[in-house]
Amino acid sequence: MVRPATIDDLAPCIELLGLLFSQEHEFNPNPSVQKRGLEMIIKNPEVGTVFVYERYGVIKGMVVILYTVSTALGEKVALLEDLVVLPNSRGNGIGTSLINYAVGFAINNGCGRITLLTDNDNESAHKLYRRQGFAKSDMVVFRKLIGEDNTK
Repeated sequence: MVRPATIDDLAPCIELLGLLFSQEHEFNPNPSVQKRGLEMIIKNPEVGTVFVYERYGVIKGMVVILYTVSTALGEKVALLEDLVVLPNSRGNGIGTSLINYAVGFAINNGCGRITLLTDNDNESAHKLYRRQGFAKSDMVVFRKLIGEDNTK
């Protein structure tokens, strides 16, 4: 079952993010940083929502929807981030359930577009997102880290 995460779900969500960030090229696991980020979202629903997939009392996956505004569309839009499923639970439709739930939630909350980022070489993720109706954009991502120490 997919549901919004609560503060009580922080520990398993931090573990899931640790798995995700250990396989992504640009990020590193840091439990205290991930805890701070998750708290910022869970405590501020206007920022976004963390969703978890729970079965038999065990959180097996998560995804995050964050909100911003598109001046191109003149409406609220969403970023889909941090989709991760426990390795031993992959291939059972959990990722699809999380994506579908998050997309439905974003639509019901007035979003006109959902954008996501994934590693360029993560073909399994690309296939999953294409099956869910996402298309590759011609836009290129640029980032600038601000501040000397971004781990606090």
